[in-house]
Order: sequence, then C-alpha cells, then structure tokens
Amino acid sequence: MAIPGNMLSSTTESVDPNTSGWISKLNCTLSLGSGGRNGDGVLTVKSVAAGEMQARTVSSYPVVPGTVYHTFADSSGSVPERIGIRWLTAANAEISITWSLTTSAASASWHRVSVAGAAPVNAARAQVLLSSTPAAGNVTHFWENGYLGLPQRTVGNLLGFNAETTEVDSSGWTAETNATVSRQAPPVTWSATAYSVGGHVIAVTATAAGNASAISAERPVVTPGTEYLAYAYLNPPTAAADTWIELRFYDTSGAQVGVSRGSLAAPGTGWYRQRVSAVAPATAATCGVAAGIGGASAGQVLRLEQTSVIVAPTARAGTVIPYRSTSFEQDAGGWAVTSGAATIARSTPWGAYGVDGSYALTVTSATATASTLRSPLFPLTPGVGLNWRSELYSQVTAGGWTAVRGIRWYDAGGTSLGLSSAASSAVPASGWWILTNDWVAPTGATQAAIEWTLTATSASSVLRLDVASLWPALPLQHVDVDDTAAAITLTLRELPIGYLITVYRTGQDGSQTLVRGPAGLLDKAVITSDLMVIEDYEAPLGVPVAYRVEIVPAAGGSIQIRTTETVTIDPGDPQEAWLKDPGQPQRNTKVLVEKAPDWSRSIERAAYRVKGRRNAVILSDVRGGQEGDLSIWTRTDDERKRLNWLLDSGNVLLWQAAPGMGVDDMYVNVGETSEGRIGGPAQEPWREWKLPLTAADMPVTVGVGGTAGRTWQDLLSEFATWADVLGSYETGEDLLFDRRRG
Repeated sequence: MAIPGNMLSSTTESVDPNTSGWISKLNCTLSLGSGGRNGDGVLTVKSVAAGEMQARTVSSYPVVPGTVYHTFADSSGSVPERIGIRWLTAANAEISITWSLTTSAASASWHRVSVAGAAPVNAARAQVLLSSTPAAGNVTHFWENGYLGLPQRTVGNLLGFNAETTEVDSSGWTAETNATVSRQAPPVTWSATAYSVGGHVIAVTATAAGNASAISAERPVVTPGTEYLAYAYLNPPTAAADTWIELRFYDTSGAQVGVSRGSLAAPGTGWYRQRVSAVAPATAATCGVAAGIGGASAGQVLRLEQTSVIVAPTARAGTVIPYRSTSFEQDAGGWAVTSGAATIARSTPWGAYGVDGSYALTVTSATATASTLRSPLFPLTPGVGLNWRSELYSQVTAGGWTAVRGIRWYDAGGTSLGLSSAASSAVPASGWWILTNDWVAPTGATQAAIEWTLTATSASSVLRLDVASLWPALPLQHVDVDDTAAAITLTLRELPIGYLITVYRTGQDGSQTLVRGPAGLLDKAVITSDLMVIEDYEAPLGVPVAYRVEIVPAAGGSIQIRTTETVTIDPGDPQEAWLKDPGQPQRNTKVLVEKAPDWSRSIERAAYRVKGRRNAVILSDVRGGQEGDLSIWTRTDDERKRLNWLLDSGNVLLWQAAPGMGVDDMYVNVGETSEGRIGGPAQEPWREWKLPLTAADMPVTVGVGGTAGRTWQDLLSEFATWADVLGSYETGEDLLFDRRRG
C-alpha cells in the first residue's frame, strides 16, 4: 500500500517491480532483491570498494524553501547506515545535504532510518540519499519502503512533529532532574506501516544515582474539563527499572496545577507504549509531557519515541466513562472492591493482558466467596433519555466466576437511588468475551456506577476486565434529510470494529446502489470506529429511498443486516437542477435550467461495399452514451463563482433533476463550456451557460473528500503563526484538505 503523502512514485517507494527509481551516486552498484515488506522487492546496494557508498533517487522533487520535509526508509545490512535529503537549486545544483545520525549499530533486521529538515532558502528540488560505509568491496546493503514528503506525525497530537519524533533535532525536549538529553539512532524494528515512528529517539541519561527525568519543551494549549491521553514508546535500561511518563497541566502563569503518571511494567528491555490520561483541571491552560527513571543508576539511559498528547479516545460513541476508568492503562482507574475478599490491580507485565492498550483490570479472589466490584460514579449525559447500555470485556484466566451484573444509580447529591441488576450467570470461561446489558435509569438519576457482584467458584480465581463503557442506548441506525443540500445523512452506531461493511441505497423497485464513503464505494470497507456517519449526496431527488447495511467479519462468517426507514429528498423548484461533484460535495451547486439537452448517441462503424451486392456490410461497435448541451442560467455573481468552482476540477459530475422532467440522474463529463451575457446593462449578473455533457459511468474509487481526523489542533501543532498558514495554503479548501502550496 502506498505511503500517504509520498512524493516518491510507488515504484521508487516499494522497489517493485524494479529499481528504476534509484541510481548509484557513489561507489556502488544497484540490483533488485527480494524479501521486502512493502512488496517483495528491495533495493540491493553493493559496494565497489571499501568506503562510503551512496544511492539516490533518479528524480528530484519540488520543495518550498523554509518548509520542513521528512524522509525515511527501512534498511537491513551488516554495517550502520544513514539517510539524507539532498537539496538542489532549480538548475539541479547541490546546495547541501541534511543527514540523519548514523545508526548506533548494524542490524540485519528491517529497521527505520529517517531524518527531517527545512529546505534551504534557495532550494527548489530535493532527492533522497541512502548511505552506508562497508570496509570492503562486494558488501551488500538492503533498502525499501522509502518516503519523502511533509512530516509524518500523529493526527491530533498537541505536540509538534519534532517533539513527537525528534527527526530534526533534540530541541523538543529538555533535561529536568539529574539528566542529560540527547538524540540517538538505534536500529529499531517497527512495522512497515508505522509511518509516524522514526529513526531518531530521545535519550534521557541519568547524570548520577537517583531520580532522573526530562520534559517536553512545548506547552500546548488545553481546554479545562477535557480528558487528554499522553503516550510514548519507552525503552527502559533494564526490565526492573522504574520508568514512567507523566501528563502535566499548567495554569496561565506556568505553575503546575495537575499531574498524572503512568508507570511501565516492562516485560523486558524492548520498546513498549505506555499511556497516561487525565482531565485538565479548571485552572489548566497548557500541558506538557515528562518521562523519567525512578532510582536510576548513574549512566542509565531511558529512550523514548513517538510522544503524543491527544484528546482521549472513547471506546463507544457517547460513553460517559473516562479513558482512565475504561482501559486501566495506569492503574485500577478508580474501581474498587466494596465488600468481599477479592482484590483488584492493573495487570502485569505490559502486554500480558488487554483488549485496548496493554493492561487490564485484574480481579483475584483467594477464596470461593462473593465480592462486590464497583466503578467510580460517572455523570450521565443530560437530555438523552432513560435507556442506557453497559459493556465490559472479560476473560477468566484461573478458576471460575459467576456474576450479577448491574448499575447503581445516584441523584445529583450522590444519594443511591438503587441497583438495577440482571440475573446471576456464569462468566464465560475462555478467551475475551463482550458482556452487554441494557438498563432503564430511574427518575432523578444523574450519576451511575457499574456494580458487579462476583462469586469465585474456586479458590485462587482470577478474572480480567477491560474496555468498560456506559452510553445512551440510541437507535443503531438513523437517517436525516437535508433538503437544502439535497443529501441524506445515515448514522450507524455500535459497529464492530475490524469487521467489513457494505452500504446500499435501496429504491422502492428493489434496486440497490452502493453508497459512497471516504475511500470510494462502501463495498466491504473496513470498520474503524463504532460510530459511522455517512453523507449521501447522490441520493435521488423526490424519490423514496432506504438503506441496507451488511456487516460481516473480516475472516468471513454470518452477515448482520440492518435496514432503515424510508425517506425522500424534497426536489424543490422543478425548473432547477443540481450539479454535484461526488468526491467534493462542498462544491455542489443548484442551477436554473434554460433547456435540457437534445441528446445524440454516436456509434463507431465501418461500411464495406461488396461488388455485385446491393446492401453494404456494416461492422459496428455498441452505441455510445448520450451527448448533448445543457443550457443553464446563473442569476448572481455568487452562483457564477460556485459554478466555475465546480467545473474547475474537471471531475465526473452528477446531474440531478426533479422527477417528471423527463431526465434520469446522470453522471457526466463536461466539455468546453461557454458563458455569455443575456443582454441589458453591464451590471446585469445573469449569465447563460452551455455545458456540453457526455454520459459517464459512476465513479467507483472516488471517495468523499474529508479531513481524515485532521482538526484545528493539528494546525496549531504544525504552524507557529497565521502568517505561516496563509503562506502554505492558497484557499480555505486547500487548508481543509491539507493541500499545501508546492
């Protein structure tokens, strides 16, 4: 799969099917190898003699001076290596090279090598350089999965690119206590698709024995009352070392007003993602991330990579349970045993148990007795009704359990309004199970706690729990009509993540048409969130339609089917029609029709006159689609600008007219257009247009343009000033879709 945003061609990126994107620059020959992860092909670089060998991209790529660019590749070899960006003038003369650090050791395993830097003032183009220095000739080094483009960073991260991955330098971090901070390049094996991790890492080295720590130099803005999640990959010096990350909050004067720590229960000395979450206090204005070692020995090193702070995710859309009490990544999340012999704790070590993240809540009972487990109190979302749904993942890892699952309700003053519970049942005995219940809140309930009465059926029983959710039980599917945009919004809830989804628009005649999503038609698309909102701008006007949703496990199995109620878009004035761009619906516009096309349908054919035969022999192809001129008016300058904006892309458009006008919905290509005045004074805004239409097939792979999770926070993290933003984007639409100049 192509790396998003890559300026390199797919052949250059994956070295498939050949090495045509690369050329020798110094002391090497190139050939095609095998065994890659981004496709089978790899670039084999073989030294001619002892000394440094370099390969470079054949092409150079346009860059904007002052903009930071990022390059990486995965490498395997018997000597350390480095990667660089070679900056060139418009005449392809070399200006300088931004080199990564040389990896600290050689590794035959695939590992990431990367660097980032700002294009020099007079740079116009750039190339990627690959370098290693063998001690003899005929030494091979392997490369694949190459990238050059804008920085690859975690979407939604409050921290900037260099604080997250330190690919430019180490200035994103500062020493805090008994430590020095540096940048290193160890050979670390990451997934081939882990694009937001790099080759450089931050190293926090203890100066002397004792606690040692470092902190991010940035202080991004936070919103009081919002829960945030911080995480980083930690590489502890020993498995027994006390390593941790902290999420800290500061007020407007810079004084610390809150802190939450997540300690790593390391199973070894590899790379482990540790998370910590907290709600920003009422006086919080900014935040920071710290990392450190408790009781370090002099010279011990903690390394960290991909440090991020994001708004905490939710396990279910609308859940009222905060992340800390949902996923148990730092502790028991406020859950407690209110009676009985059972004890609870976060599981250990990292990665042994867990559905979300790397830990789970562990319930242990030394005796075959009953205990009551209760969560903290959670404020119920006001105004959503009385129906609620709870969900917990469970896994029995020793002994056995029965459970009475329930919800305890509270009023605004914290007084219990009673317990709603289900009948006692055995907790499933193997693997992870999703246990779900529906509840009706009593009148006056404003808070709730999940409460289970657990009975161990044998001594030394152990139960793991994870991903706790409590959310309003809203309809699983719902449709809304927006007549002003001639669109229908389909909302799907409680979808199984990782399953495949197909969505059809169904007509009263039984016809089924695939609905468009962000990556094309929704035909066995992977579900990535339990909530999906689909905006269907291609639904017909004035015709009743419903939706059919098919959900199936990725590995195959039984199909779940959902259907919606029937709805109709108001077609409006029958003299008006819609012209829509399926992939860019923000450009859709309504126009006043002067005259529908007089259609023609061309056909390719050849006539052969046979001597002595009256009729010719005709050989013909199938008849082509409809062609004709659509005559329309624009009535205002705004309508004229919107129509030009729609036509500028040259994309296939959808033409929709009201029922009864003798025209079916059509996908069309628009040829050379003409715009004319209709007479009258020069100030007259009306224009007459001729749009030559040629019928086209429905676009299959075109997705509805969107931000793919990008928010204003990403803009704040990537640009220092609004002047930088204005200099990087030509239009507001370019900003929305992150289409930068150059």
